[in-house]
Amino acid sequence: MDIYTIIFLALAVFIFLRLRNVLGQRTGNERPPYDRAARNVVQGAPDNKVVPIPGAVIDQVPLAPTADVVPPTDRWKGLAEPGTPLAQGLDAIVALDSSFDPRHFLSGARSAYEMIVLAFANGDRRALKDLLSTEVYESFESAIKDREKHEQKTETRFVSIDKAELVNAEARDRAAQLTVRFVSQMVSVTRDKAGTIVDGNPDKVTDITDVWTFARDVTSRDPNWKLVGTGSAH
Repeated sequence: MDIYTIIFLALAVFIFLRLRNVLGQRTGNERPPYDRAARNVVQGAPDNKVVPIPGAVIDQVPLAPTADVVPPTDRWKGLAEPGTPLAQGLDAIVALDSSFDPRHFLSGARSAYEMIVLAFANGDRRALKDLLSTEVYESFESAIKDREKHEQKTETRFVSIDKAELVNAEARDRAAQLTVRFVSQMVSVTRDKAGTIVDGNPDKVTDITDVWTFARDVTSRDPNWKLVGTGSAH
């Protein structure tokens, strides 16, 4: 062994002894090493190589409720007063279907109302079948047949739908039912084969109030509601 080899060996032993004094020795009671990747997952940092494991992670102070959390008393604000049968009915429907949104429903109900009224006026049975329950469809079709028998045609035009408001909500077994009051303005006239007016006025806007009930099976994959009952008041 030459002098340089001896010097390097001595230096290596010296460094080893210093590191041992600074870092200490493992005893088996040490805390596990800090896992930066797991910590990043908990905090939301992107890491395509780490798959988070389901379960509670008690690693952060619980976050305070945000402004998006709606108190129960304000749940149906603008739709139903707290404690009313309507509010209780909406709660019951949500208990069956957590994705139910009454505001989204009302938007769809307005469109369905106009589609059904116009389809009935035009005698469009195909459109009506998709929107009505069997019983309501049979009633509408009977009226269409009677109109066709007398060779009459109805012309209907919406001027506006001024209001669509919930007036009742129920949950029965697997079915959810919602009743809506529609206030609209429309022009409607029925003519015979010769074009003579037998009902209505093509130049008069009429105020119409309809009370319709829609229903759907909340366990069904079909998200569409169907008209199951109708009523009107002028």
